[in-house]
Amino acid sequence: MYGLGLLKGLGVSMKRFWMPKITEKYPEVQPKLPERSKGSFQYNKDSCTSCELCSMACPNGVIKVEWHKDESGKKRLDRYRMNLGHCLFCGLCVEACPTTPKSIDFKRDFALGCWRKEDIYRVWTKEWPAAESAPDPAAPASPSAPAQGGN
Repeated sequence: MYGLGLLKGLGVSMKRFWMPKITEKYPEVQPKLPERSKGSFQYNKDSCTSCELCSMACPNGVIKVEWHKDESGKKRLDRYRMNLGHCLFCGLCVEACPTTPKSIDFKRDFALGCWRKEDIYRVWTKEWPAAESAPDPAAPASPSAPAQGGN
């Protein structure tokens, strides 16, 4: 019969209309995420050995590790950079990390929206604390809010 699919769909909608609503009031109320949810990354520079296994495991080449050898021949981290604009959040970099505790791990922070293209880069160097990110020093400075009008 013509229109039977439409009537079935409307029937489902009408049943759902009378059920209690389960919509969360985000961003006023933060959602309760499971323990193993994936969001942004946290980086622990103290446990990083600059082995570059995370960089090699990344299918998109998102991670760049810069290091130097000190007088004793050990690798010392200079800069750890992630381009989250191309990241798949697959977790292969986290699995590849051989250190305990992990040098790179997931945070439950999932709000990764930003106004500037430079903000999608997560850069950690010797000077910055372990769990913070900063814009790339080589990136050009731009206004913090988007320009009004066209593209």
